[in-house]
Amino acid sequence: MLHHVELWVPDLARAEATFGWLFQELGWAEHQRWDAGVSWRLDRTYVVVEQSPACTGPHDRMKAGLNHLALHAGTKADVDRLTEQAQHNGWHLMFADKHPHAGGEDHYAAFLENEDGFEVELVAG
Repeated sequence: MLHHVELWVPDLARAEATFGWLFQELGWAEHQRWDAGVSWRLDRTYVVVEQSPACTGPHDRMKAGLNHLALHAGTKADVDRLTEQAQHNGWHLMFADKHPHAGGEDHYAAFLENEDGFEVELVAG
């Protein structure tokens, strides 16, 4: 089981607005908070976003490292609802021409990206 993931972000407030909204919608609860970061937890797994002074540049999902987080999002209707709401909460829909099957014909999901280039995949089922 995954213990935690830590994401370094260039702007904590902006990351908290996008990730915080999404995690809360998916049933995650705020877990920890400190001056430079915040985390959300679901069961025994948590995700941290931190504005670290050691961060050397912007996130690029196309380079080595994290490409995206794939998250269970419930039913197809839940994915549809979250996709619509996400676009009013700092996320934009990727691969709109193939949505909701950008991951393949048998895969129902939304691929979303925030202003800092972090991608999430909201998966139905």
